[in-house]
Amino acid sequence: MDQPAKVSDQLQFAVIAIETAAKKLGVSTTALTARLQKYDLIEGRLWRFYDMLHTQSRDYVADDLIESLEARESKAGSL
Repeated sequence: MDQPAKVSDQLQFAVIAIETAAKKLGVSTTALTARLQKYDLIEGRLWRFYDMLHTQSRDYVADDLIESLEARESKAGSL
């Protein structure tokens, strides 16, 4: 796959993952995106592990993203 196509696929994947996770959490995508960016979970999780994650279901990826975010927020809160 050429680079522009892969980037396009990664962006689409990230949007779907964030939308699904936001819906599960009952928050706006804007609010969730800000939280994910704070802990580098968009590039550091969704894009970094795209090759593995994009083969999973939307719910799996959303749940993984929520779990990762909650773990980071919990760790930050305990410092």
